[in-house]
Amino acid sequence: MNILVTGTEGYIGSLLAPMLIQRGHKVLGVDTGFYKVGWLYNGTEYTAKTYNKDIRRIVAEDLQDVDAVVHMAELSNDPTGQLSPNITYDINHKGSVRLAELAKAAGVRRFVYMSSCSVYGVATGDDVTEESAVNPQTAYAECKTLVERDVQAMADDGFSPTFMRNATAFGASPRMRFDIVLNNLAGLAWTTKEIKMTSDGTPWRPLVHVLDICKAIACALEAPRDIIHNQIFNVGDTANNYRVREVAQIVANVFPDCQLSFGENGSDNRSYRVSFEKINKTLPGFKCDWNALLGAQQLFNYFTLIDMSKETFLFRGFTRLKQLEYLINTQQIDENFFWTY
Repeated sequence: MNILVTGTEGYIGSLLAPMLIQRGHKVLGVDTGFYKVGWLYNGTEYTAKTYNKDIRRIVAEDLQDVDAVVHMAELSNDPTGQLSPNITYDINHKGSVRLAELAKAAGVRRFVYMSSCSVYGVATGDDVTEESAVNPQTAYAECKTLVERDVQAMADDGFSPTFMRNATAFGASPRMRFDIVLNNLAGLAWTTKEIKMTSDGTPWRPLVHVLDICKAIACALEAPRDIIHNQIFNVGDTANNYRVREVAQIVANVFPDCQLSFGENGSDNRSYRVSFEKINKTLPGFKCDWNALLGAQQLFNYFTLIDMSKETFLFRGFTRLKQLEYLINTQQIDENFFWTY
């Protein structure tokens, strides 16, 4: 299968593209290159040919002879979305829908979109499912719901979109991110031997390892059409719903001599438990291989291998908001987030 992957130089993409190549697919990458400076370790055997290109500037010719698109290249996470909500909507909503329209017009038969469990926002009661009402709390999550709505309406006999609502990712990647919960706590435990939480850690979060996300994408691409056509899948495992304080305790137990403390209730009201029954029952070949404990142990092993410094942990290239602010402040990207040179 000829697959165009957007975001091949990102946290997930740097692992996904090599996995797809290993599985016998031909992969062409597109990435704007915002996070090119962040490279934690040399962890992949294959590298996809990647064009430095903003998704808003993809043209029909880029999609010739493409069988499937995996679309991940958006402004990632809630703080980044709040940095410039208008640009977030321009890229994450309008840009993503435009890419789907171009793909459909070019005869691309499958379109796998990286959505997020953050669309559930605040949920009480039973574990939310793909049929539950969405309740986005941020521009980032709102855009995910808008793309799902608009691209679902495009589905027909020749165009099969699939929407992957990922749980909060964790785990080691060459293009590391330290601005997501388990990875951040592991970095603090390694560099300071202390996890000092400002909240009481009671909100629920579903977690999923980055390699399990890649596996889910590969399974969706390779599944029979009737299983994935215009379907939404929560990506993860129901056993991997954790309170934030549980995640902190797991990390503190893995990292030697780490002190853990909690604060009062925080300002973040997002809390949700998610059911992952659908993907585990219906998507052939999918089953999570990782949990929070294994992920924390993996990070400890990598940090030991590279003797990670505090400077590396705090480096802007591993935190989305820091890197974007740097590119804006140095005028390397303009007010619309296009490169200036």
